[in-house]
Amino acid sequence: MKPESGWALCHVAVASCLCAATVYTGVFEGVFVQVGYEHYAEAPVASLPAFLAMPFNSLINLAYVLLGVYWLQRNASTPQRPEAVRRARYLKDVFAGMALVYGPVQWLRIGTQAHRAAVLDQWLTLPIFAWPVAWFLYLDRGWKPCLLLAVECLSLCSYGLALLHPCGFEVALGAHIATVVGQALRAQGRYGGTRSGVYLAVGVLSCLGFVVLKLCDHQLAQWHLFQRLTGHFWSKVCDVLQFHCAFLFLTNLNTCQSLPPEGKMR
Repeated sequence: MKPESGWALCHVAVASCLCAATVYTGVFEGVFVQVGYEHYAEAPVASLPAFLAMPFNSLINLAYVLLGVYWLQRNASTPQRPEAVRRARYLKDVFAGMALVYGPVQWLRIGTQAHRAAVLDQWLTLPIFAWPVAWFLYLDRGWKPCLLLAVECLSLCSYGLALLHPCGFEVALGAHIATVVGQALRAQGRYGGTRSGVYLAVGVLSCLGFVVLKLCDHQLAQWHLFQRLTGHFWSKVCDVLQFHCAFLFLTNLNTCQSLPPEGKMR
């Protein structure tokens, strides 16, 4: 493992542990979250253990882990400068580390239906959406670790809105999604090409599917297609796909930025 990959995974592990420790102190006990099998269209199977009671909604979380492992092994970009390679790899591996952590946390929420697990699941969603914004800032302004840290801290602090209003998390998440889509469109205009445009379009459509399918979980259950593989399950499929498209888009922008303009040599 490259040193920058080790530092990236350490970064994610430390931040995740701090979040978990904060949640389990009880700071967010007053946050409204939905817990209980009645909030899912997939019927629990009584004969299965708790961590597989809703088998499809449980097992889909393995996809996040597989996605994280896959991207840890892939190159971030093809710039010629060694320091740019290391920084791009660090950014990529932090994102991959987030996927590795997020899958088990979601599975913990599904398996335990505990309030604190649900809070941790919500909280860790925000920096995942914020990290592409930090990556865009790197493309625009170069390597500024303090700026990356500021983006991550601001994202984590925004979960405090959940303490102020029952819909505080939804407001914070909506702001994150709007920001990352806006920044992605801007980055596509500055650095992107046809391929990155396709990745962006599929990623935005997947994000839309992630939101709509999750919100309409019970309503969709009246249709045969969504009775076993429910809206919540398909929303997670869309979530994994948008995660993958974000990787493809960002690493493609790294490559495009590293190439000299057409007809010119570095």
